[in-house]
Amino acid sequence: MDDARTPTEKANPGGASIASASAAPISAGGENANGPQQLRHGHELPFVAPSSYLRPKPTSRTMPEKTASSPLDKEQMQGLRGIREFLKVRTSYDVLPLSFRLVVLDNDLLIKKSLNILLQNGIVSAPLWDSRNSAFAGLLTSTDYINVIQYYCQFPEEIDQVDKFRLSSLREIERRIGVVPLETVSVHPMRPLYEACRRMLRTRARRIPLVDTDDETGRETVVSVITQYRILKFIAVNNEQHTMLLKKPVRDIGLGTYSSLATATMGSSVLDVIDLMVKHNISAVPIVDQNFKLLNVFEAVDVIPCIKGGAYEELASTVGDALSRRADDFGGIYICGEDDRLDSIFDTIRKSRVHRLVVVDDDSRLKGIISLSDILKYVLLFGEEEDDIRQVGTMI
Repeated sequence: MDDARTPTEKANPGGASIASASAAPISAGGENANGPQQLRHGHELPFVAPSSYLRPKPTSRTMPEKTASSPLDKEQMQGLRGIREFLKVRTSYDVLPLSFRLVVLDNDLLIKKSLNILLQNGIVSAPLWDSRNSAFAGLLTSTDYINVIQYYCQFPEEIDQVDKFRLSSLREIERRIGVVPLETVSVHPMRPLYEACRRMLRTRARRIPLVDTDDETGRETVVSVITQYRILKFIAVNNEQHTMLLKKPVRDIGLGTYSSLATATMGSSVLDVIDLMVKHNISAVPIVDQNFKLLNVFEAVDVIPCIKGGAYEELASTVGDALSRRADDFGGIYICGEDDRLDSIFDTIRKSRVHRLVVVDDDSRLKGIISLSDILKYVLLFGEEEDDIRQVGTMI
């Protein structure tokens, strides 16, 4: 039986895909690694490109027009329909590996202590539990810590109180800073995986807890948490016969965001980047040099080490300093070109832990960003009839 329950793999920054990328590792100043400026830990980039980078590129970058009835379009839709049918017959429970670790945090825990727990366990989120009511209470993510930082900036006179906040205070913090609370969503582990995917897209959640009910006590039980990456990997591992049909380049299917991109430099402060994330409602900001060449990507999870131990004053430090705090096993930034095909991206997801792909040109200049949400949305919704979408909405 097909199954994605394989040991957690690590991205290999020294593989052939890296060697095929057009750019060498780049230093904080944007110079080639062979130049005079020395690389600093966290600044060097193991760029990782989809396997299609290894294929010969066409001599012309102009793609021919495709009609709605072209064989390529028909093959693409056949692949998408196959994936959707697969998601409808598999459950969210099927996505879980054979062995996994689940960290659940009590809602009464100090926010300051929760930071240390996440860092010590090498995780970036955790389900919350209301021990007083014996009920699931939501999901702690890096967004919650960014909200705490906003509170610290808006009410600096209350800095002494920030260290006393508990996880149960997160909703009050959202109210004080004027943030619309995220919907607390979960899904039963035995419901169709397609339903979990649609619920994630509707709420813009990147991960969703699986919550069951104990037959004897009638109380809720948190089983695990599934992420967009884990779902897409599950598809890539078990549904290759359909993902291999997705041969249209990302340019042709309009996958990703290419306009009004928020960017920063290595010299930008962490607070400046957090402000961009909040303003544009994004979870990552590309770091570029003066020529718009991609150097790195600052992610929302990079905020967590910056405020470890309540060191909020370190938020004034530079992005370069913050990125140097990344773990030694950081997998690198995954890149692709507009000519790369969706089947090669799924192949990359199957082999490595990918959170997003940065689209660059042949000179490593930033062109756009493809999030996992973009991929999941395309796979689930492209070509769907409105009636079908409404039907799924009522099911959710």
